[in-house]
Amino acid sequence: MSEPNATSSEPWTILRLLQWTAEHLKKNGSTSPRLDAEILLAEARKCQRIDLYAAFAEEPSEEVKAAFRVFVRRRAAGEPVAYLVGRKEFYSLNITVQQGCLIPRNETEHLVIECLDRAKAWQHRDPDREAFAIADVCTGSGCVAIAVAKHLPESRVVAIDLSDDALAIARVNVQNHALNDRVEVRKGDLLDSIETASLDFVLANPPYVSESEYLALDRSIRDHEPRIALVSGPTGTEIIETLIEQSRTKLRPGGWFLCELSPMIADRVFGILQADSQHWQNGFIAKDLAGLKRLAIAQKT
Repeated sequence: MSEPNATSSEPWTILRLLQWTAEHLKKNGSTSPRLDAEILLAEARKCQRIDLYAAFAEEPSEEVKAAFRVFVRRRAAGEPVAYLVGRKEFYSLNITVQQGCLIPRNETEHLVIECLDRAKAWQHRDPDREAFAIADVCTGSGCVAIAVAKHLPESRVVAIDLSDDALAIARVNVQNHALNDRVEVRKGDLLDSIETASLDFVLANPPYVSESEYLALDRSIRDHEPRIALVSGPTGTEIIETLIEQSRTKLRPGGWFLCELSPMIADRVFGILQADSQHWQNGFIAKDLAGLKRLAIAQKT
C-alpha cells in the first residue's frame, strides 16, 4: 500500500485511510472492501471496529499506519482477512483461525440453527431429555461443535477431522471456550471411530466442491484455504455419499443427519436420501438467507 499524494498537507486521518483503502481493495478483487479496511485498521490500532467511527478525524500513529500498510498489502494480494487477524466471528462466538483450517462462513451458522431447533423440539416432546450425543464431522476450527455445545449445555460433542492442522486449531478453540469437559476433539475419517447407533445428531460441513468448481473459486480461497477441506472429488458428492451411508448405522432411531452442501449438488444429495426410504424419513433441503439450497436434512427411521 502506497498512500497517494504523500506530499499533501492533508492528514491521513482514520476516515481518509478507510476511504482510500476500500477503493484500493475493491480494485484488487475484494468483495467487501470497506469491511475489510475497517477490520484491518481496527486490528492495527488494537481497538474494536466500532471505535473507529468515533475517531474518524484522528490521525493514527506511524506505528499503527505501518502495521496497517502490511495488512493491506497482504489483503490486496488475496490473503483472507480472517487469517490476517487470526479470528472470525461465528454464531456470536470468537473463533481462532489460521492457515490450515477452513475459515468459518456465515452460511454454516444454519447448520447450528437447524440442529438447535430439532433438539428443542425433541426436548419439548420428551421433557426428561436434556442431553444429546452429537458428532461434528469435518470440524475444521471446531466452530459448529462449540456453538452447539454452548447452547445445549448437557450434551456431549465429538469434533472429528482428518487434518492435524485443523485439529490443533479446534483444540485451541475448545480450550478458549472452556468446553474441554464436553467437546472431544478427535482425529478420524468421518464416522469410522463412532460406535454403532450411538448418536442423536450427525452434523457436517464436509468438502463438497467438485474439481471443476475448485478451479473457479476466488483466489483468496483457492490460494490460501486448505484444499482438503474444500474438494470432495470429480462430482462434489463423494464424501457426502459416504457420510450418509455411515450415518445410517451410527445414528439412533429418530436421530438427525444435517449436512451443509453446495446448491449445485443439493438435488443429487436429496435424491440419495429419498431413494433410501428404508433408513431415512422427513428429508428436505433447507435454504440459506440468500435463498440458496444449503443443507440436506433427514431423520433416521
